[in-house]
Amino acid sequence: MSTLTGTMRHRPRATVSVVIPVRDDRHHLERCLDALSAQTHPPFEFIVVDNASSDDSAAVAARYGAVVLHESEVGIPAASATGYDAARGEFIARVDADSVPGATWIASVCELLERHPELAAVTGGGTLMDDDGRPHLRSSRLYMRSYFALVGLALGHPPLWGSALAMRRTVWNEVRGEVCRHDARMHDDIDLSIHIGPQRRIAVDRRLTLAASASPLSLDGALLVRLWRGLYTIMRHWPREFPILRWLRRQQSQRAGLTASPTPQPLAPAGGAL
Repeated sequence: MSTLTGTMRHRPRATVSVVIPVRDDRHHLERCLDALSAQTHPPFEFIVVDNASSDDSAAVAARYGAVVLHESEVGIPAASATGYDAARGEFIARVDADSVPGATWIASVCELLERHPELAAVTGGGTLMDDDGRPHLRSSRLYMRSYFALVGLALGHPPLWGSALAMRRTVWNEVRGEVCRHDARMHDDIDLSIHIGPQRRIAVDRRLTLAASASPLSLDGALLVRLWRGLYTIMRHWPREFPILRWLRRQQSQRAGLTASPTPQPLAPAGGAL
C-alpha cells in the first residue's frame, strides 16, 4: 500500500461542534440529544446554551455530557453566538432543541464541507412534525420552499435555516464581529446568512433535511411573528444590503471566480422536504 493511499485511508475525521440554544424546552432537548448521540460520525462536542431557562434544560444537557453555557441575554441571536464563540471543532453545526437529525446528519455535513472547499456553509430543510410524531408533509414543503425562495431572492443567494445548518469555524471567526447578536428581534439565521454572503458560498442540500417541530405552522401568531422577524432582519440591513446590490456583488464574485452560480440548487438529489 502506497504512503498516499495509507494517508488518505487514515485521514483524521473532521471535528464537529454542535450548538443548541435552548430556553425552557427540556422535553424536545432530550430527543435532540438522543438523536445526536446516535450519529454515525459522533460530534466532537455538544454545546447547549441555556438561555435563562426556568426549567431543568441545563441539567438535562449536563446528563448527556454536553458543554453547558449560560447566556442571560434572552434571545436566539445572543444564545447562538455564545455557542459559536465557544466551539472548538473544525466545523460548527447548529440545530434547535426541537430538531431531530437522522443518524447520518453530521456525516453528511462533514462530507459536504470536506468535498467542497468552496463552501462556507451548508444547510438543509425540515420535515415539520407534531409532538406525537405526525408529519405535515405538504405544509413542510410549502413552508420550506417559500422560505428558501423568498429569502433567497432578498439575499441574492440561498439562506441558512437555523434548525439545520453548519459552517466552517474559520467563517464564523470572520463574521462574528458583524452579526447582530444583541438584537433579539433578529431572525438570527437570516442575519448570519446576510453577513456570510454574497461573497461566500452557501449551499442547500437535501441530505441535511431533518425532523423539526411544526410550531412554525401554528395559527396562534407564531407564524406571523416569524414572518415579521424575517422582514425586520432583511430591512434592518438596508440600504447597504438592498437585494439588487447583493445580487450585483454576487455577480462580481462570480466573475472573479470566487463563487459558483447564485441559483440555489441542491448538491445532491436525496429525498427530503425541499
